[in-house]
Amino acid sequence: MELLLVILIGLLYAAGMYLLLRRSMVKLLIGLSMLGNGANILIFLLGRITKGKPPVIGEGAKVFTDIYADPVPQALILTAIVISFGLQAFAIVLLKRVYVLIDSDDLDDLNTPEDEDI
Repeated sequence: MELLLVILIGLLYAAGMYLLLRRSMVKLLIGLSMLGNGANILIFLLGRITKGKPPVIGEGAKVFTDIYADPVPQALILTAIVISFGLQAFAIVLLKRVYVLIDSDDLDDLNTPEDEDI
């Protein structure tokens, strides 16, 4: 299972970096979301995948005696998902506004001055 996730992380990073280097703003946004998903899976993988019980200590026990799932990576991933959703929503609205203003999603069109006639 871990090997499959490592391969998936590598594919998400590679595809995300490839899309970041394209000239389209839509591909840039998709590349950013792929990198974010790859980072989330990496955090999940580093937290060790265990099939166990929730980390709740019984009333009479002082320490964990059974295998338990670590809640910290899961909480980090949930926080990262919420933040990336907000970032993607803002970027989509910004991308739509830029497209309405310049009528193109090419990043090179953003760098040219308005009064330059070619």
